[in-house]
Amino acid sequence: MNKADIGLVGLAVMGQNLALNLQDHGYRVAVYNRTTARTEEFLAGPEADNTLVGCYSPADLAASLSRPRVILLMVKAGQAVDDTLELLHPYLDAGDIVIDGGNSHPDDTRRRVAALAERNLLFVGCGISGGEEGARRGPSLMPGGNALAWPHIRPILEAIAARVGDQPCCRWIGPDGAGHFVKMVHNGIEYGDLQLIGEAYQLLRFGLEMPADRLAALFDRWNHGPLNSYLIEITARILSVRDAEGLPLIDSILDTAGQKGTGRWTSVEALKLGTPLTAINEAVCARYLSARREERVMASNRLATDARPAGKADDHSIQAVHDALYAAKIISYAQGFMLLKDAAKAFDWDLDFEGIALIWRGGCIIRSVFLNDIAAAYRDDGGLENLLLAPFFTGQLRKTDTGWRQAVILGVKLGIPLPGLSSALAFFDGYRCSRLPANLLQAQRDYFGAHTYERTDRPRGMFFHTDWSSHNAPSKDQHD
Repeated sequence: MNKADIGLVGLAVMGQNLALNLQDHGYRVAVYNRTTARTEEFLAGPEADNTLVGCYSPADLAASLSRPRVILLMVKAGQAVDDTLELLHPYLDAGDIVIDGGNSHPDDTRRRVAALAERNLLFVGCGISGGEEGARRGPSLMPGGNALAWPHIRPILEAIAARVGDQPCCRWIGPDGAGHFVKMVHNGIEYGDLQLIGEAYQLLRFGLEMPADRLAALFDRWNHGPLNSYLIEITARILSVRDAEGLPLIDSILDTAGQKGTGRWTSVEALKLGTPLTAINEAVCARYLSARREERVMASNRLATDARPAGKADDHSIQAVHDALYAAKIISYAQGFMLLKDAAKAFDWDLDFEGIALIWRGGCIIRSVFLNDIAAAYRDDGGLENLLLAPFFTGQLRKTDTGWRQAVILGVKLGIPLPGLSSALAFFDGYRCSRLPANLLQAQRDYFGAHTYERTDRPRGMFFHTDWSSHNAPSKDQHD
């Protein structure tokens, strides 16, 4: 029997769809699942052909593969990955390659790359975005880890990836945990996008009292402009769906949002690296707040204020909401790329920011026309300090500034919570502010804790302390 080109462990929906994707592109795939019945059920399915090889033990899987062996793990992130690696290890040889395609934490991937290298095995942490449909028809792939694996796995991953034109949405990201870090940031940006779209929906639906069918048509129209994206597209479709009684299905869905942790990881990593990731942080917190539904319902009665009249859904107010959504989206993506830049510096990664934007254009959840503009910004200026400083985005923020502010003011007047839109605006104002109140904050820290401060009229790096309890006490150079 001919040896298989690649092994796949884990036959949940994502694993099955990736196996079929590989099969479609001419690869012979050996599949293994801890539960034998699932393997048999998959192999008997209507899309599976006779090139798929069913394996019923780690030993069978290893024996069925050509060398160097390439094994793709599609198991739950966390301990399950380590457990699977231990099961496979006795049957692997030096130079074999293991790819973790789950949403693993970058620190875990970094650890596994080092640990398997000591065993002369090549480990790759590959971010996979696009959900079930992407896995089946073409996802966005973000591999990183042991670079020695890349020449062997590149043809396979590029073959099954989504494509934009003739470009596969896949490229090598960098060493150790770089691939999973970029996927984590992708998911954080996804959190931000979803929150911002939700706020625009709530402001239009409940602040301006627009019916669902009109909103569906509006989002569909927006999807043919600068907001063109997968998430805007599916929002229009969702808002057009009716239930059995002919009512908008969206109104019957409980307002509590779930999450799997990658957004929170993004926020935590940003805090560790000192990146002001305000828009994504607010999106994570908004999901936590949504989970407190019973408490919110109680508060809606006890903290009720005078009823506020609805706003007017005219062309002016609708355009303001559009501009706010677009501008805040720019901020959210800019913050995501700020985090990638800070991580590259901290972990000594040579990240290709243009390339990252390009592979996100197809297959993944945040795919949008907007990513072409991001790629162009980095292509035009390889040393770009921040996306907000690129001429294109500077111009877009100038154009949307007035509407953005009007939309946030409207939300405040109507009592509609807009944490994403408003925090993005606050970041924008803070980022372009040449003087922040941190001087007072630092003086306060010096007052109660002698933490010292720098002065505007002295070179950076010179620190001073004042005895604030003495009236008009002079500042003292700490270097004296």
